[in-house]
Amino acid sequence: MALTMMAAIGIGMKQEKKMPATPAPENELKKRNEELEKELRESKEREEQMKRELQSAWERLRVAEEAEERLCSQLGELEAEAVYHARDYHARIVSLMDQLSRAQSLLLKTGASSISLPSSS
Repeated sequence: MALTMMAAIGIGMKQEKKMPATPAPENELKKRNEELEKELRESKEREEQMKRELQSAWERLRVAEEAEERLCSQLGELEAEAVYHARDYHARIVSLMDQLSRAQSLLLKTGASSISLPSSS
């Protein structure tokens, strides 16, 4: 019986000796946990920064799209005005050519062949 008690005490002592060895892994786990928490905070900060940058990019894109729409509208108006002026100038040229043709015909009919007209070459 004394042997069993001594054996039990010896075993108990061995177990007690082993217990102080466990705080080292606990410290390592705490340290690792702190490192992971720090990495998580940094990751969240980067995520927030990226969200702000993305929001800023979306805002710039929206402004650029609105500017593009305004420019397209202005370009359309300018094109319509250019077509209007081109048609107006064409009509004026046709009218002047018609007047010139009638004036030449009238001159030929009245016998004013002595007046020289510049050739249209």
